[in-house]
Amino acid sequence: MLTQHAEGPWTDDPVRPHPPAKRPRRVRAPKLGTTVVEQLVDDIIRGTLRPGSALPPEAELCEEFGVSRTVIRESVKVIQEKGLVRIEHGRGTLVTDPRQWNLLDDVVLTSVIAHDENVTFLDELVTVRTALEAEMAAAAALAHTPDDDQHIAEALGVMRTNLASAPDFGAADVRFHDAIMAASRNRLGRAVVNSIHDKARTSMRYHGEYNEAVMHQTLDEHQAISDAISAGDPAAAAAAMRKHIVDSWNRRRPAQ
Repeated sequence: MLTQHAEGPWTDDPVRPHPPAKRPRRVRAPKLGTTVVEQLVDDIIRGTLRPGSALPPEAELCEEFGVSRTVIRESVKVIQEKGLVRIEHGRGTLVTDPRQWNLLDDVVLTSVIAHDENVTFLDELVTVRTALEAEMAAAAALAHTPDDDQHIAEALGVMRTNLASAPDFGAADVRFHDAIMAASRNRLGRAVVNSIHDKARTSMRYHGEYNEAVMHQTLDEHQAISDAISAGDPAAAAAAMRKHIVDSWNRRRPAQ
């Protein structure tokens, strides 16, 4: 006969109920380590910790961040993997030359963009984006399917109907470019552009402000890209994409 005990669930043992299953050990969220990593990355990139200089001793970092030595050591290991420091026996943990930094790492890229005072890094980012997206527009002109054409046209249509809403217009703008990259079948190029573009768009100096004239100009440029892809003309598609990205950046690039 099954018996219910106050201490546990139903059991066929009237004397000793089965003990509850052992719960898995919970892993503490790495919030403290994430904060340490982001702060140290920021200190390195903005020049508070300069190339060739050593990180403060573990004890000082523990005191500064209010964390254990274990958290500091794990955080430094993460920063080392990002290419920002190297460990030298007898000299400590040294900040590396900026040429060794992993600029595609999310934390590094976000910080570099945030501290790009003269926008030279954003200029480089636009150059890379232009080359990749022009190539993918050409590929899309050769590989596009009816479904691809529909996705591109839908994004363009949403832009056209949202000239009075800058946020909706901007979101559709991003979808338009992504639809073309998807049509190119270049998965790596699409991933790289989306990564760098998403981080760049967090900077006001990169995305600027939409106004009616800018939105109409953007629509015309997008229509030219779409028309070239629909016509199956890779050279025209690449040229239209290149012109759009470069001209758009020149319109919104902050004056120095």
